[in-house]
Amino acid sequence: MTEGRTMIPLTRRQSLARLAAAPYGRVIFTQRAMPAVRHVNHLLRDGLIIIRSQHDAAITARASAGSGAVVLFQADDIDPAARTGWTVTVTGLALPVTDPDQAAAYRERLRPWIAGSRSDIISITADIVIGFELAPVTGREGYRLPAARRGEP
Repeated sequence: MTEGRTMIPLTRRQSLARLAAAPYGRVIFTQRAMPAVRHVNHLLRDGLIIIRSQHDAAITARASAGSGAVVLFQADDIDPAARTGWTVTVTGLALPVTDPDQAAAYRERLRPWIAGSRSDIISITADIVIGFELAPVTGREGYRLPAARRGEP
């Protein structure tokens, strides 16, 4: 029999710290009224999630349309054998970064994994942040990782 697990809510600060340390995430948006998912590497700067995209990509078109696009950004680190880890989902507004100096600085720091031009920079606001840690149950309370592993000082 496998021991049970519990979902422990993460604070906004803990959730954003985990996103900042994650090597990649997923941006979820609508394309032709259907859900679309793209794996992306990212940066977290000043409370914004920053990604790079190619000029003709669907996410670029959605972010550039009118007043931007509501998207989800999700990242996780799950150990399937131990059935532990964490997941964070952010709902926010995707908009193009139009300041040339800021966009250039992000391009320098954010190296695409895929060949080709990825010159467009998109920021995603962190309006709604929901994070959970999946941990073994120990007695009546869930196991808590040490503070440093939870993203706390």
